Amino acid sequence: MRVIAASVLTFEGLIVLLAIPVAITLGGVEPAVAIAGGLALALFCVLVAGSLSRPWGYQAGWVVQGLVLASGFIVHAMFLVGGLFVVLWVVGLRVGRRGEELHAQRWAGVEDPDGAPPEPAG
Repeated sequence: MRVIAASVLTFEGLIVLLAIPVAITLGGVEPAVAIAGGLALALFCVLVAGSLSRPWGYQAGWVVQGLVLASGFIVHAMFLVGGLFVVLWVVGLRVGRRGEELHAQRWAGVEDPDGAPPEPAG
């Protein structure tokens, strides 16, 4: 689950960086403000992607989703982009959780202390 969530957050940070020129040209945001805000939000995306192993990492991921959606008040297209990333975030968490459950079920009967997969039969 962590790999999927980190991928979503990393790509989201890239999209936030690409939205900086849009905020300046179409949103009418001052260049210094757009650059500072965009860089801060993109950096936050990447930092949260790296902190998903911590207990608060996924909650911070939800905060990122809210902030990207809220950036739609500055650049209206970010409502759509942020909404798409929220959907990716939710689907990624669900698919990742299900994958971890299947992985745990598959390895539940394995007794190898080294964690190596069982030898194929035949």
